[in-house]
Amino acid sequence: MAVSATHPLPHHRHTPSPDHHFLSPRVPLHNDCVSDYLTMADPVRPTTPDRVSRSSFSSLRENENTLTQDFTHSKLSSYVASDEEAVEDSTTHHTTDPKPSPPINTRELDMIQTQTQFQPPVTKPNSRLLGYWTPADSFRGWKEIQVKGKFASKSFSDLKILNQSWSPPPFPKKHVNKNRANPPGEAPIERLPFEILTSIINRLVLDIPPNGVTRRNIDLMSLLLTSKTLHFATLESLYSRITIPHSRIFHKFLTHIAAHPPLGTIVRRIDFCHFNPSQLFMSAAERSSARNLTSETLLQCLELTPHLQEFLAQEYIDDDLSAEVLQKLFLGLPRLQAVDFCGCSSEKFKKAFTSIVTPDWPTELSIRRLSMHKCLNLPSAVFETILPRLAHVTHLDLAGTRVTDAALAAIPETARITHLNLAKCKLLSARAVIDFLTNHPAVKELKFLSLSTDARTHQMLDVQDVTELLLILPNSLKSLSLKGSRMDASHIDLLLPLTKHLEELALGRALKLSDVNRLFVPDAPAAGKRDEDSMDVDEEPWVQPTLKFIDLSDFWGTELDLPYLFSRDCVILRQKSEPLEVVEVAEDVFKRVSKSHGALKQIGWRTSEVGSRGWLVRESLSGGAKDDGCRAWKMGAESWGMRKIPVAKAEVGGMYGFMMFARKL
Repeated sequence: MAVSATHPLPHHRHTPSPDHHFLSPRVPLHNDCVSDYLTMADPVRPTTPDRVSRSSFSSLRENENTLTQDFTHSKLSSYVASDEEAVEDSTTHHTTDPKPSPPINTRELDMIQTQTQFQPPVTKPNSRLLGYWTPADSFRGWKEIQVKGKFASKSFSDLKILNQSWSPPPFPKKHVNKNRANPPGEAPIERLPFEILTSIINRLVLDIPPNGVTRRNIDLMSLLLTSKTLHFATLESLYSRITIPHSRIFHKFLTHIAAHPPLGTIVRRIDFCHFNPSQLFMSAAERSSARNLTSETLLQCLELTPHLQEFLAQEYIDDDLSAEVLQKLFLGLPRLQAVDFCGCSSEKFKKAFTSIVTPDWPTELSIRRLSMHKCLNLPSAVFETILPRLAHVTHLDLAGTRVTDAALAAIPETARITHLNLAKCKLLSARAVIDFLTNHPAVKELKFLSLSTDARTHQMLDVQDVTELLLILPNSLKSLSLKGSRMDASHIDLLLPLTKHLEELALGRALKLSDVNRLFVPDAPAAGKRDEDSMDVDEEPWVQPTLKFIDLSDFWGTELDLPYLFSRDCVILRQKSEPLEVVEVAEDVFKRVSKSHGALKQIGWRTSEVGSRGWLVRESLSGGAKDDGCRAWKMGAESWGMRKIPVAKAEVGGMYGFMMFARKL
């Protein structure tokens, strides 16, 4: 029986988590959350599209159904989804009904009964339990009975016919009335634990709209109207992670949580990484007059989501990040753990941030993952105020900022940084960075470290700095970028121990391709250098590198010897370099390599590019092994060589995908 649209929510039998609030008993079942599926002009609901076709404005998304380093890239969303026709195979029908048992052969039954004779026991002539059967004189034995022209044993089945089988009778099939529905709340899926039911429903959630303003999460709308149990679990999935691709969806979301405040208590993430300010309005004046997303409405949204844990912004909304909004984020949300201001560098954003940063802030902030990636114009005083208060930070992305040596050293010792991005931080000195990585207790378990620079404009690490750095890096490191630094051949010997646990490595300047080749093959002993004394010394056995990605984009022009790269003397593109999958090259080198599709295909490689980056990608590993690229330290990304640190575990796309994989630095 259908549930009324205003039926009160049930009291669920599972105990919620401490931070979970029960919903209002009068929340209507037709809430559409963050989708604008009720206001479209087309009355026909389109089916939920496939994940592969999803895109958003200026987005770069990992292509989930193809090989690694493949992306879908579009500057404008497609507004009309192509119609797909279902294919019906009318010639073949499959059924799951069991095969009916063949009828009993009456001739065989007569033969068994006429050729056998029951002998009752002497002591109890009337008993049929202790007697025995004797065959007639013409009976040739149980195994001589012909079944369909073949001789086969029928002893068990014949005894069963004669009611002398000791096996229990077959369990009678219970007749199930298919027309009879389960009692309310007693369907098998409704009896699942709430955590498992929520995990199943999360599989249906589309965080990113399929095509611009096309309606999404239509499948979940049916679940909202199915039953009270599924309604409760579906609301949890719809409202826990909110993605805002354009201002109309933000307006609808704000309207719903304002009308039903309990819905705001479910929200844990607000994500603007796919936000497109020009998708609905052609000019800034139109956007301003609509008043959908402003600093006032954004502040109201934060007030209605008191349990928010992740706030992901980007440069398209930096003008709306007023002083009041920033004050609320840093000081008014005690459970906030992740904040991302990727690319926010407008003058309004700078003034708002500078106005709220004061010395009287609390000594500790709740934020554990902070990204100020490409916040180019924030003054150094902002970092000198915020970084000393990040007592529990684990992810810190300061790429392209004005962070200073003093601010870096002021990070509390209680922090446990696993991801650190200091790329293109021109105010940092090599001495301060090396001292920080050597002595500070917060960086003893690093997994991701980027010290990249653009060698054309800035160099932080020279040869001696790189030597000192390679000696103190922890064994927990999985990704290391030395792009833009000055290196020489002696660094290969220092890199060899690191390649036994590194999966990503970006090399600097002044190396030769023959030096890089030494990372993948053991050095042959020089002739005449092995005497009797050296023969007694135990040498460490060769261990294959764990590298999946190597960045050679600092090899410009003829510095990357292409004839040597394709020769048999170089193993970088050969089977011996496995598990290596991706090699990044400079733009000019990529243009040259792209003309050699035949040579690449012959050795099992292909080209791939997005934005200003280009890669050589191995088609498949030997033995048919396939690596999906998922790693816990990559926070949801599957491709290799990310430039930006993610602060929330989610699918990579939108502006964050562009910053991660389409930009050089």
